[in-house]
Amino acid sequence: MQFRLKSGQEEFIFPVNPEEVTISRQKGFDTVNILSYGEFDFPQGDKVKEISFASFFPKVHDGAICSVPTADFHDPQVAMNTINRFLAQKTPLQFTISNTSVNVPVIIASHQSTFRGGEPGDVYFEITLRTWRELKAAKTASSSGKTAALVNKKPRVDMKPKSKSYTVKAGDSLSKIAKLELGNSSDWQKIYQLNKKTIGSNPNTIKPGQKLVMP
Repeated sequence: MQFRLKSGQEEFIFPVNPEEVTISRQKGFDTVNILSYGEFDFPQGDKVKEISFASFFPKVHDGAICSVPTADFHDPQVAMNTINRFLAQKTPLQFTISNTSVNVPVIIASHQSTFRGGEPGDVYFEITLRTWRELKAAKTASSSGKTAALVNKKPRVDMKPKSKSYTVKAGDSLSKIAKLELGNSSDWQKIYQLNKKTIGSNPNTIKPGQKLVMP
C-alpha cells in the first residue's frame, strides 16, 4: 500500500505509511432563525470531506518500514519542502491510496512538521487534505453576442399569486359561491366588489357561464 500525491507529472510517495487514516464526512446544513419559532436546519448536501493522517520522513531509508524503493526516497527536508510547495499551490492534487478505492482530487488544508531531539534528521508531520470540487459553469450567449457564465443557475420562481376564477353554474348565488370557495357565505361582497363589471349593479343577477374572479 502506498500513499501518493500527484501534481501534474510530479508524483510524491509518502515513505512511511501512517498507522491510521481519518476520513471525516459531514452533512451540510443551512440554519435559519425564524422569529418566535427558533432555529431550523435545512439540509444542503454533503460537505467537503477531510482526510487526515500522521507519519514521519525518515533520515535513512529502512526497507522494513519504508513503502518506497530507494530510488523514490527523499531526504526529510526535501520531502517536507515538497509538501509545503503543494500546500501553497492553487491547483488541486490527486491523492490515492493503492489497493483501496481512495482516488480523489484534493487540496492540502494544513501541514504541520515536528522535529524531535532524540531522533535527529527525522521529520514528523501531520497533514489534512480536503476533497476538491470543480465549479461547474454553463455558458450562454447574451443579446449582445457576448458569452456569459451561469453558475448553478435555477429558473426563478414566480412568487406572485395567480388569480383564481369560478364559473357560475345554474342555481348559484354569490353567497353560495362564497361558502363553497371561501368558506364563509358572508364574504359574497368581496366577490361582488371584484366582479361588478361582469355582474352589473344587481348582485343577484349572476348568470350561468359567467367567470368570476375569486379573492
